[in-house]
Amino acid sequence: MKIKLSLLFLLITGISCFIGCQKQDSVKEQKPNIIYILADDLGYGELGVYGQKKIKTPNIDALAASGILFTQHYSGAPVCAPSRYMLMTGKHAGHARIRGNDEWAERGDVWNFEKAVNDPNLEGQRPILNSTVTLGEILQNAGYKTAIVGKWGLGAPLTDGTPNKNGFDFFYGYNCQRQAHQLYPKHLWINEEKDWLNNEIIAPGTKLDKGVDIFTLESYQKYDQKDYAPAKMQTEVLGFIEENKDQPFFMYYASPLPHLPLQVPQEYVNKYVKIFGEEEPYVGDKGYFPNRYPHAAYAGMITYLDDQVGEIVAKLKELGIYENTLIVFTSDNGPSYTGGVDAEFFNSANPFPNNYGRTKGFTYEGGIRVPMIASWPGKIKSGTITDHISAFWDVLPTFTELVKVNAPEDVDGISFLPSLIGGREQGEHDFLYWEFPSYQGQQAVRMGDWKGIRKDIFKGNMEVELYDLKNDLAETTDVSDQYPDIVAQIEIIMESEHTPAEIERFKIKQLGD
Repeated sequence: MKIKLSLLFLLITGISCFIGCQKQDSVKEQKPNIIYILADDLGYGELGVYGQKKIKTPNIDALAASGILFTQHYSGAPVCAPSRYMLMTGKHAGHARIRGNDEWAERGDVWNFEKAVNDPNLEGQRPILNSTVTLGEILQNAGYKTAIVGKWGLGAPLTDGTPNKNGFDFFYGYNCQRQAHQLYPKHLWINEEKDWLNNEIIAPGTKLDKGVDIFTLESYQKYDQKDYAPAKMQTEVLGFIEENKDQPFFMYYASPLPHLPLQVPQEYVNKYVKIFGEEEPYVGDKGYFPNRYPHAAYAGMITYLDDQVGEIVAKLKELGIYENTLIVFTSDNGPSYTGGVDAEFFNSANPFPNNYGRTKGFTYEGGIRVPMIASWPGKIKSGTITDHISAFWDVLPTFTELVKVNAPEDVDGISFLPSLIGGREQGEHDFLYWEFPSYQGQQAVRMGDWKGIRKDIFKGNMEVELYDLKNDLAETTDVSDQYPDIVAQIEIIMESEHTPAEIERFKIKQLGD
């Protein structure tokens, strides 16, 4: 009897050990969740952890304290659509199909906001090709449930360029960048269908009523409606996380904040009115909505986004998946210069200049160097700061290495996963390259501490400005005449990395297109 009991005990113990070992192996093999939060037009200096003094961002700052802060990370382009294309494809602008914002105007009256609300054939931007391999598709094929919530901008409705046809199981938000110029829109998209909201159509640029007192808050009430797009989006983000808590997921959260117009629930404005006091109204003379308290509203928009980041972290902890989730927070380009935004007041591009020509739309540091924070408890050492030079086209190879699948061979990016979690030596770029067929045409190269910029190409200028970022971070002194050999190297890169643009709008004839 004792022998039989001993055998039974050993059998039970063996089975328990087998099951336990299986569970441990399962935990070890479990793929991490990935949440990539992309702010819209958030400047390098607009977060507390990057030196912001006036705007409160405690949750994003806490994210940095729990993880790693990048000091030399760059966007894909100085404006929205191309930057997102580089993110999705791992390519820089010299090899990209989408190299600028393209409203696909040959379709008709695309800038008529009301017409586009009612006719999806006028909504959205020129679509990426269906043959394009996107980050969403790669992760989808690797077993991830994928979602984009926020602003897409890479393919109009009713085309092959919509999110659901390019690697995303779920989409909620703006398909169209122009429609995102109203944060209380008449509709958003849920996958391939419109989600009609409880708002009236008020086109961007709608002026104040004649004769109103511009110093009275009531004069601005028509711009504040019921369904705030960022709030609707946050509900979908939290719902997606909860729904997919038991399987690996990729959430690409392309928030429209703090992109213009100046719109945020009044409670957030009031917080900063108490801090900033009275200020001059913005009366909407540049095509965006007026706002009684422009400084307070702008700060409130960033704090609203910060609160949403806090809610996401809280949800992950509540569901017990925080430790298995990589969170990345960044911005698509530098801060804006119009529509009531006051980059000088907030020192938004700090430590770079805040003036027009040096922020959004331009390849100087203030237009393309962006904050990036990554947090992954137990994997990324808390409180880390890195000066590794990286760009949006590095995200795809980083995430593919993370989930142990191969990136396409034609990407321009280098994985920065070693900077996050170690394991091997971090690869370095020989250079970073940008080109931008807008704002009179631009090219830029970052090569070590050297930065070369060619601007006003459409005007026939082919001269390269040269800056020593190690000693001149703000790019104040052109030293091209002192280092002709460095200029020559940068000119070679500018020539070799540019391939002829496929789309007429993006061609730069001065470069041989």
